[in-house]
Amino acid sequence: MLHNVTTTPPRRALEFGIYRDGDNNLDAVQNAVLGQALQTSARDPRIAFAIEDTTGLNVAHGDVVEGKLHTDSFDLAGGRIGDPHVGRAQDMSDPKNLAGFVAHTLDQAEANGAKQTWIDLVDHGGGDGGGLQTHDGRCMAMPDIAKAIAEGVALHAKAHPEDAGRGVDGVVANQCLMDTLGFADALSHVGVKYLAASPETMLAPGVPSTVAHAIAANASDPGAMAGAVVNDVMRTKYDAGPLGAFGPAAAFDVLDLDPQKVAAMTAHVKALNDALVAAASDPNARAAIRDDFRSVPGMTRDPALQAQHLPWTADRPAMAAYDALARDGRLDAGVRGKADAAAQSVRDLVMAHKESSDFAPFHGADYADAAGPTVHLPTAPNQVDPWAKHGISETDNAFYRGTDGDALAHVIA
Repeated sequence: MLHNVTTTPPRRALEFGIYRDGDNNLDAVQNAVLGQALQTSARDPRIAFAIEDTTGLNVAHGDVVEGKLHTDSFDLAGGRIGDPHVGRAQDMSDPKNLAGFVAHTLDQAEANGAKQTWIDLVDHGGGDGGGLQTHDGRCMAMPDIAKAIAEGVALHAKAHPEDAGRGVDGVVANQCLMDTLGFADALSHVGVKYLAASPETMLAPGVPSTVAHAIAANASDPGAMAGAVVNDVMRTKYDAGPLGAFGPAAAFDVLDLDPQKVAAMTAHVKALNDALVAAASDPNARAAIRDDFRSVPGMTRDPALQAQHLPWTADRPAMAAYDALARDGRLDAGVRGKADAAAQSVRDLVMAHKESSDFAPFHGADYADAAGPTVHLPTAPNQVDPWAKHGISETDNAFYRGTDGDALAHVIA
């Protein structure tokens, strides 16, 4: 007698989606994250990878084929490549494409019975100005990245109503400068629980795909997961031959995007910004506020990068900036108290972090105060939104508007 057989899907701890845009100068070096993923899947059967990789590399030989940009889509599990597809090059900076990839990754997560789903965004990044840079230098705006993730979740829920509760648990920003309060706020509003990112520029290949193992191995313990991810990044060394070994980041964090914590942080930052605007009507207080913010260096601290006049010198570590205000006896107690509350609310988001006090690849620049996310604090007119005329805006987002960032910029810049 024949019986109906119900196939039980494999149960995995993690579905890890890698969305890599190689349509840039990092194609060959960032390709390493795919090899890392293959090795990680072979070592840890709890992890499955979904890959969308736009590249000019020849998959078979690993060399660049000029004029042959294409998109490879495939899955990885158990050290094997499954369902490979090579097609025309996708526009990875198109939010619709990212949404489609998020939906596919969630579909795979359901099929694999995964407990968590994370998305790794691999490309150039520009903080609140966005990431997933196009070949002409433009970026996918930070709010559009968050919106695309939300749309991908909705697409999966519509196609699979039986799995409508599944979402993106975490985002790894394998891009420069994406550890910002604005990005954290935007991701939290679309249901993402964790952000793993650097406040500074990074060195390619960047975040190793082995962080998937750190996530899967600590699926039931978020604190241990965050610590393991940060340790994995900060302990990684890439071999640069005669130049020696280098790490991918001078600083790295994992943030808790719990909606209540993010809402509290936003409220405290707004209260502080409003208090600073009011206090700045006194010239002495205004001078003290500007001194305090200027005492905290912004990002792109590498002297070689500063010589290029990159715009992120106004993106300052939020905790260090707010702590500087809280310690300043020139400001009244009310302002200092709001600064302390804002600093603490940011600390509440930081699950794990590490910084370097002497990052050799960046000419020994000191990042000892670069703990936690950055916030855009311009202290000169040309820092307010320096790349806006190029279509990249650090201030066109809900967090900047909702915390009265523009009003503050007008009194300190």
